[in-house]
Amino acid sequence: MDYIKKLARFIIPYKRYGILNIIANIFYALFNTLAMISLMPMINVLFGEGKKVKVKPIYDGFRNLKDYTENYINYIITTTSEEYGAQRSLLYMIILIISLFLLKNAFNYLGLYFITFLRNGVLKDLRNEIYDKVTRLPISYYSEKKKGDIIARISGDVNEVKNSLLAILELIVKEPLTILFAIVAMFITSVKLTIFVFLFVPISGFIISRIGKSLKKKSNRVQTEQGVFLSTLEETLGGLKVIKGFNAEKRFNDAFQKSTGRFYRFSNKLMNRQNLASPMSEVLGIITIAVLLWYGGSMVLVENTLSGGAFIVYIGLAWQILTPSKAISKASYKVRAGNAAADRVLEILNTSSPLEDVPNALDKQDFNSDIKLNAISFKYQDDLVLKNFSLIVPKGKSVALVGQSGSGKSTIANLVTRFYDVNEGSITIDGKNIKDLKKHSLRGLIGLVTQDSILFNDTIKNNLLLGREDASDDNIVAALKIANAWEFVKDLPNGIETNIGDSGGKLSGGQQQRLSIARAVLKNPPIMILDEATSALDTESERLVQEALENMMKNRTSIVIAHRLSTIQNADLIVVMQKGEIAEQGSHLELIARNGVYRKLVEMQSFD
Repeated sequence: MDYIKKLARFIIPYKRYGILNIIANIFYALFNTLAMISLMPMINVLFGEGKKVKVKPIYDGFRNLKDYTENYINYIITTTSEEYGAQRSLLYMIILIISLFLLKNAFNYLGLYFITFLRNGVLKDLRNEIYDKVTRLPISYYSEKKKGDIIARISGDVNEVKNSLLAILELIVKEPLTILFAIVAMFITSVKLTIFVFLFVPISGFIISRIGKSLKKKSNRVQTEQGVFLSTLEETLGGLKVIKGFNAEKRFNDAFQKSTGRFYRFSNKLMNRQNLASPMSEVLGIITIAVLLWYGGSMVLVENTLSGGAFIVYIGLAWQILTPSKAISKASYKVRAGNAAADRVLEILNTSSPLEDVPNALDKQDFNSDIKLNAISFKYQDDLVLKNFSLIVPKGKSVALVGQSGSGKSTIANLVTRFYDVNEGSITIDGKNIKDLKKHSLRGLIGLVTQDSILFNDTIKNNLLLGREDASDDNIVAALKIANAWEFVKDLPNGIETNIGDSGGKLSGGQQQRLSIARAVLKNPPIMILDEATSALDTESERLVQEALENMMKNRTSIVIAHRLSTIQNADLIVVMQKGEIAEQGSHLELIARNGVYRKLVEMQSFD
């Protein structure tokens, strides 16, 4: 029940299928028992043991229902045999048995039919919610988590939860009801024999429960290790050039094989524990049946207190208890494994994001005056990356941030776009703290071109439409021309409909970067952040794109993070950063004349 509570909000939308499954399982269990009981009169007819009743019995209440039913069946058999012969009675019994078995299997199918919608519905909703959560969690979350482990949870763990949902309904409805109806039928057939049999049931249950005690822990180890080797695989595919370039195939192969080796050992322990359930249940069941044969046989052969037909049916009912008991033991293991998987899935879903929109967050659609960084400080872990940093970026002006690696330039881009939140101070747009704005509207005001050109395995057109979904083909071509990308796109086999491969792998680095610039151009936002936007371009492309960017940035607010100082000499303000603080600021000519840090950087790059 604890497991069901964990998944309740995913199960509730499909509860009607669960209810229909339960109803179908009730009828399955009922007809399963009736089908077995119906064998008794047929056996009695075959062996001539049936009591002859020539007067139609009268129903006189529920208390005597057993005698009434038995006498009524014997009355039909007796009258039919006398009028048409014993073979006709046997035919009627066969038709009854076939009908009951057909009903039993029909309801079994209906139960499985309805549960399919519940299981697959929960699977779909779980995966959708995890994916939505993955996209909403802050970037900082993934600096601490392995991507392969996230993939393992959204695929393997969610699938484990799906499989365990069927096991749960079998565990609490189908198999227990089958056992219950069989026990009732056994008591009706022989109270004395049933009491004797059930002296052995608690012993069997205790042994089976001991086998499955540690299953959840073992299952959790298997699922965690699956996340480890999937992470290794994801990192290998992402860094294949570096691995090959440094001849590191053996190192990564060894790491992968160590993980799969641990997975192999953990899986063996888990599966062997699970596989022990079925033979153990069967052995315990056979022992029970053997004792039953000895004691029940005495009742038939010595005491004559039980008919042969009743005893054979009783054996069948006892075996009918054994099968669902085995199913329950298997299902309990699946539930434990599913419970461990659910914990891993819900760990992601229950993770709170520090960057969630505040209640009544503002939906800002325009930009009017300036961006202000007010004495902000920030650290990724222990050491401050920015220290009491202040800056004003007026509307329509371009501000360039320069400095050595690690000085905090790209961090400012991450903070303005609110990929991270400042530890101290505030960032405002038009005087409004960006923490008070909806993230969607804040990022709608900003165009971003990163140092790494992030493209997707899709067409050029669809990659650019991320910037503006309603853009026409003419708008796309215009953006490509501004970014100096049209010259190579027009020569591709399918133009803007050409698929560029995984991460744009079918294009050169310069072509990829120009497409990412075109995407930002197409968005046409009032604020543009260029984080090393021309770093991947050759000299000729850089010159052409820089000219296009300068035209695009006229009357547009721009924050330009640059390593190549040749790209920012026309910026309205150049801010030179050192260890998270402003070393100096001014125009290009002012800073050259000051003969300080900026001039040294320029001279290091041999820039005239």
